[in-house]
Amino acid sequence: MVQQVPENINFPAEEEKILEFWTKFNCFQECLKQSKHKPKFTFYDGPPFATGLPHYGHILAGTIKDIVTRYAHQSGFHVDRRFGWDCHGLPVEYEIDKTLGIRGPEDVAKMGITEYNSQCRAIVMRYSTEWKSTVTRLGRWIDFDNDYKTLYPEFMESVWWVFKQLYDKGLVYRGVKVMPFSTACNTPLSNFESHQNYKDVQDPSVFVTFPLEEDETVSLVAWTTTPWTLPSNLAVCVNPEMQYVKIKDVARGKLLILMEARLSALYKLESDYEILERFPGAYLKGKKYRPLFDYFVKCKENGAFTVLVDNYVKEEEGTGVVHQAPYFGADDYRVCMDFNIIRKDSLPVCPVDASGCFTAEVTHFAGQYVKDADKSIIRTLKEQGRLLVASTFTHSYPFCWRSDTPLIYKAVPSWFVRVENMVDQLLRNNDLCYWVPEFVREKRFGNWLKDARDWAISRNRYWGTPIPLWVSDDFEEVVCIGSVAELEELSGAKITDLHRESIDHLTIPSRCGKGSLHRISEVFDCWFESGSMPYAQVHYPFENKREFEDAFPADFIAEGIDQTRGWFYTLLVLATALFGQPPFKNVIVNGLILASDGQKMSKRKKNYPDPVSILQKYGADALRLYLINSPVVRAENLRFKEEGVRDVLKDVLLPWYNAYRFFIQNVVRLQKEEEIEFLYNESTVRKSPNITDQWILSFMQSLIGFFETEMAAYRLYTVVPRLVKFVDILTNWYVRMNRRRLKGENGMEDCVMALETLFSVLLSLCRLMAPYTPFLTELMYQNLKVLIDPVSVQDKDTLSIHYLMLPRVREELIDKKTESAISRMQSVIELGRVIRDRKTIPIKYPLKEIVVIHQDPEALKDIKSLEKYVIEELNVRKVTLSTDKNKYGIRLRAEPDHMVLGKRLKGAFKAVMTSIKQLSSEELEQFQKTGTIVVEGHELHDEDIRLMYTFDQATGGTAQFEAHSDAQVNEMMPNLQVL
Repeated sequence: MVQQVPENINFPAEEEKILEFWTKFNCFQECLKQSKHKPKFTFYDGPPFATGLPHYGHILAGTIKDIVTRYAHQSGFHVDRRFGWDCHGLPVEYEIDKTLGIRGPEDVAKMGITEYNSQCRAIVMRYSTEWKSTVTRLGRWIDFDNDYKTLYPEFMESVWWVFKQLYDKGLVYRGVKVMPFSTACNTPLSNFESHQNYKDVQDPSVFVTFPLEEDETVSLVAWTTTPWTLPSNLAVCVNPEMQYVKIKDVARGKLLILMEARLSALYKLESDYEILERFPGAYLKGKKYRPLFDYFVKCKENGAFTVLVDNYVKEEEGTGVVHQAPYFGADDYRVCMDFNIIRKDSLPVCPVDASGCFTAEVTHFAGQYVKDADKSIIRTLKEQGRLLVASTFTHSYPFCWRSDTPLIYKAVPSWFVRVENMVDQLLRNNDLCYWVPEFVREKRFGNWLKDARDWAISRNRYWGTPIPLWVSDDFEEVVCIGSVAELEELSGAKITDLHRESIDHLTIPSRCGKGSLHRISEVFDCWFESGSMPYAQVHYPFENKREFEDAFPADFIAEGIDQTRGWFYTLLVLATALFGQPPFKNVIVNGLILASDGQKMSKRKKNYPDPVSILQKYGADALRLYLINSPVVRAENLRFKEEGVRDVLKDVLLPWYNAYRFFIQNVVRLQKEEEIEFLYNESTVRKSPNITDQWILSFMQSLIGFFETEMAAYRLYTVVPRLVKFVDILTNWYVRMNRRRLKGENGMEDCVMALETLFSVLLSLCRLMAPYTPFLTELMYQNLKVLIDPVSVQDKDTLSIHYLMLPRVREELIDKKTESAISRMQSVIELGRVIRDRKTIPIKYPLKEIVVIHQDPEALKDIKSLEKYVIEELNVRKVTLSTDKNKYGIRLRAEPDHMVLGKRLKGAFKAVMTSIKQLSSEELEQFQKTGTIVVEGHELHDEDIRLMYTFDQATGGTAQFEAHSDAQVNEMMPNLQVL
């Protein structure tokens, strides 16, 4: 029996009931059972950390994933949806370091790795309950019971296998490289990690002198924003081809050398200095200078404290003389290597420890954090007479993505995966992937790939998958382990866990007589683990070999645009290196969600509403629809506004619910008053002669066709506006225009036809919208399904809307001519409403006449056939139709598109603009037909000019009219003649 529907609805409360319903009948698992033997649709879920609570970025990506996977299921595929957890790495360790007050490796050594990792393990799933609760409350169907965690031994073993494949292919090497280094987390970061968190900061800006040995009255001038690197200075570098000058500083009386193009960096006026000599940078090559400090004066034996030359020195900043601290700058390292100032086997001049503090070698500043030491260093330079100018400089600087502290650049021995030599293959594989939106593939991701650097995969940390390399003391012998069985065989130990505390003590006998091999201390970058998830989540190749290979690459993934330098990148690198193919076929990239003021959402600032409170206040469907019907699905940013969620509820969900409620009311009335039982059977329903029934059924089928095309292309951003628009058309047009018919005022037969039409549309809309708004569609369906004739649903499980397949287009119902006619009628009615609003004449006051002018007689014929609706909706006595614009003083006028033409015509724009505005109506009508017109010698097209209709009231007999128009229809109503 169909249930009567209450007038008011509490959407969040109803959603909670639907959740209970899904749980009671185990609907998600039942879905998976039903589709078990259908073709597979593979989806990879990028793993979040459970050390923090889910935020809007997670909710958005989760909604996109849920929509696409629900759609795939309802399109006839089997879709495994396993939730994944990122359990290792900096996010976890940083939390523990903060809690326990750990400042560096010495503190971990005192505690012991076993205890440290035990603390990490304890918080890994700290917020997992909240995650499950929020994800479930959002309506997302995903398997938490059959999840994957990066700390599972099976997952870690597959990561070992991935690494061994790379190692065996010669893609792994050990090198010293200047890398972004997090002093808060005591570890280097990879190139892509360092690009994830840039901030504008104010740093010191110092100009320092380097007196030449040959004449100490003459000094080179160098500039730096990192005074803390000056104690490690081993050389200076100039551009050999640029012009340099020796000048006399008038105020200071000093003789200085710098690039001529950079004089403005030091002097405001030309009278502040006198140029004594000009010469190319090459002239300075090999000149010696007096060191700033004597900490590393021994390096002079290897050629240190010399002027070097290289083209990387530019004329855009500084003085054209760049100080070189080779172990704190990538270019410095390269240049000093080229000139043999340092060698691969040199003892590094790197007096900074893992916590970013100076070591004992730098006696004056030992123990000071480098950024804090800047002031002391500047003071010392001033005392020594080596400081020329000190000020501050604001620039964009990288911060650690985890600890939010400034990174430094520091040389560290690391293990690398060769990426630079596979760039062409990465680009080719990227071209095989379908990106939505497409510009991300070409621009943001493609550009990132072109400049890809070798990937530093080792981290000097503890809680992670240990890198499975056992080495001799001299690193001459290296054994790479690719499985637990292999390690058990070589070490003779039984292994149940792969974390450091379980395997660091294991040794392997040398095959070269070098005693015992020990494991290197580093662990994997956690991005290596998440990039390995396609293989590791199924324990490939140790289990599920065939299942994985049949389902690879994934059909679909989705994450935020920040993952172009994270997960998307690591997935592609590893899949390309392992199999020479991309890891996914289709990817949706979403933009970032910002606070309503455009700032980054911040817990500290509390500049956004708590997601849980939004779900409790408005429900998940409203939040889902708000997010998906926004620029964020086109990889643009969204300023989150709570009122936007409220408006979705008010403008979309409530009107839709009211249309459904109105339908149920009238079905119940039909049964009570007329004793007619309403049962719908699609195959036996009679065709309605009513044009609005034909229109809404046709419009629905057109929507289904559009939905199929766009969803197949993963364009969620085109689908949702059409679905929302359909709800508007259904409620504000179809239901409103047919209220009397639906209430039975035109007889029972017509009433049943109208109800059948409305039922068909409501059910189809529920089935289409089910992936987007899973709760409201389920709520409506549970009541609507009892009105379906049981004969028409044999052998189908119809318990939940989410068990049903999506509706297929019924071509026989599509009538484009009727859709076009109704669309024209709607234009007329909307224009009429504008005129009433403009003159503030409420709809209850009838008007004498409406005149509709259109050039196309066919269009007027359409409007004539729907005249009664125009009369009813606008409350007018008479509709007059005409093609004669002149009779009513209707003329065309043109407005230039300022942006398009201004950019193209530049100086000529003003004259062309004036001429465009003076074009006659006849000339513009010709332009309407041909699409081109020549103005002031310039050929203009449709996109250059905007055409509008104007109303000349001076024309005879039209003074009493008020007019309005759109691009095609002109409309006039009697001016203030209310009858």
